[in-house]
Amino acid sequence: MTTLVERDRPVGDLLRQWRERRRMSQLELAGRAEVSARHVSFLETGRSRPTRAMLLRLSDQLDIPLRERNSLLLAAGFAPAYPEHALGDVPMAAVARAIGQILTALLPSPAVVVDRHWHLVDGNAAVALLTDGCAAELLEPPVNVLRLSLHPEGMAPRIVNLGQWRAHLLHRLGHQIAATGDPVLGDLTAELAAYPCADAVDTDPGELVVPIRIRTDAGELAFLSTTTVFGTPLDVTVAELAIETFHAADAGTAEVLRRFGD
Repeated sequence: MTTLVERDRPVGDLLRQWRERRRMSQLELAGRAEVSARHVSFLETGRSRPTRAMLLRLSDQLDIPLRERNSLLLAAGFAPAYPEHALGDVPMAAVARAIGQILTALLPSPAVVVDRHWHLVDGNAAVALLTDGCAAELLEPPVNVLRLSLHPEGMAPRIVNLGQWRAHLLHRLGHQIAATGDPVLGDLTAELAAYPCADAVDTDPGELVVPIRIRTDAGELAFLSTTTVFGTPLDVTVAELAIETFHAADAGTAEVLRRFGD
């Protein structure tokens, strides 16, 4: 939802904020959008009023999320360009079916669908391998999967490489905040960083792939996670969904997953 603060801010201020977040000069943005740097300057200072088409063109070059593109349009007095539906709405029926089919196809690997704030939207049966033993209140909707992962009453006590995994998640959140400017993610980062961790590290370990190693009744399991997003979405909700899949990182984990799937 667009905030009142965003609606009250001049569209030029919002454009400048996004350009600076992307670390682009006015000249670079103008070149990409095929307009003059003077025109970009006039739009940011309010000396020129942007057209709907120009806002969409600049948004594309700045890789602005669909929700924030709607905010820009509203700030300029235009109607939003991108709809937002709940997964239970009729127009989203095909998307909801596809998500269900994907989650089933990913079995026996655990997989979850999360929204932009890492709230659990859906998951397959294998997720129980990861969440077994977590406090019941952390599993009550809305479930935040990052909170569930790092909370001392969640998965954290069973994560063997908690310091490494925690640093990886916080580093990932930092990148997401830099890309979106979402204050909710900033609050979530502060909360997660405050959770106790005996082997906490302050920086990302810098590895290309960071596994999660977790103790379970079936022994220690190791997973590598991958993230899948929907290509070229035109709905705000779909654009903000991601499928996080945990693949077996060793032969022992693969065998446990195989037995789970039988």
